[in-house]
Amino acid sequence: MLTITNAERIFIDGNEERTGPLHISEGTVVGADPAQDDGEVLDATGCVVTPGLVNAHHHLLQSAFRTLPGTRGAAMSEWLPTMATAYDAASVDPELASFAASVGAAEGLLCGVTTVADHHLSWPRGADTVSIARASAEAVRRIGARLAFVRGTAGDDPQAAAASAEDIVSALLPGTTSGVSGDGMLQLAVGPAGVHSDGPETYKLLGEVARRHGLRRRTQSNEQVDVGIAQERYGRRPLELLEDWGWLEDDVTLAHLCGVTPWEISRIATSGATATHAPGCDLPMGWGISPVAALLDAGVKVGLGTSGGGSNDAGHLLADARLAMQIAPLVGRAVSAREALSIATEGSAQGLGRPELGHLRSGAAGDLCAWDVAGIADAGVADPVAGILWASPGRRPRHVVVAGRVVVRDFQLVNTDEHELVTALRRRVGR
Repeated sequence: MLTITNAERIFIDGNEERTGPLHISEGTVVGADPAQDDGEVLDATGCVVTPGLVNAHHHLLQSAFRTLPGTRGAAMSEWLPTMATAYDAASVDPELASFAASVGAAEGLLCGVTTVADHHLSWPRGADTVSIARASAEAVRRIGARLAFVRGTAGDDPQAAAASAEDIVSALLPGTTSGVSGDGMLQLAVGPAGVHSDGPETYKLLGEVARRHGLRRRTQSNEQVDVGIAQERYGRRPLELLEDWGWLEDDVTLAHLCGVTPWEISRIATSGATATHAPGCDLPMGWGISPVAALLDAGVKVGLGTSGGGSNDAGHLLADARLAMQIAPLVGRAVSAREALSIATEGSAQGLGRPELGHLRSGAAGDLCAWDVAGIADAGVADPVAGILWASPGRRPRHVVVAGRVVVRDFQLVNTDEHELVTALRRRVGR
């Protein structure tokens, strides 16, 4: 039993907040007055407690390739080859995947991210894809976070990509019918990068893998490059293609969605597909602003992602939730702090098909963050929940709990040494 005490406020979900203790037993949130009251006590004095944040769209490998010359303020046509050259020079292999995933997951935990979806798109020709996937999964598990590993493609041979996805499922989650491990720490999914890089055969074959094993499907859509190439190559819009290819359905999540029309928003809502907003990537890449309020008002479930270090050099999801809240009025109505927080928690979890994540109702997974609101940055704040986002852009949680286990205590990682992770990655990539 883990009991969180003395919190100033507990954000249960977008509709409920309370005070009083919170109890976690065997990794699950239980009622306010459990039968047993022994076990560890985590003092949250001066803190607002929230569900653990769920980063619904990341590229963990890019944690090793941040602020590379030629990637900031560059067009996608320049950005892609610059990143590809860096990957080739570093040789993407299981060791690099492990180091990058360790750093990305550790950074996430220190910023309150308890679950991260890693859309892995870089597979060198002839690579041992199972070993790369396993290395990423084991690294994130050692750090103490949950991982949704997405076997992605970016122009890979369709048959090879599908065979690789099958092999990864067989090796990491043999016999799965849900795509989620028994302890909930690992999830597998599939996802082409977008219609700009992958054609109908890739979508078809990866969709078949997903159906065989109960995996979620994820792709990127309606960035500028996606819209432009779809029009040039097919004479159609990306979402029209995805619908024709069977990828506008309720097990699909669409990342970015910057350039969408009102009709397309309505079509997404009707299909049951979910969305992932990634403003910390979309703005610096010049792709525009996803109309999050319009998506929400149409009934689309919206999550939040940072995307990778090649486009967003930080894995700070709370900072991106703040950014999402700040830019929303530029393309529609304002989005409140509680809406933004809900997007970064339960909205993201819904896109992963994980009803146990992203909230603190009874029966939820025991994932939470305790955010210190007693310092100078929160002086004068009238609403401590709204203040989590509006005040202190670089805010980090004092404590983080995953599956009932404390993984960050007093702002420090519990399971590993932060500086050892940094040193290992620097040695590996020569920076």
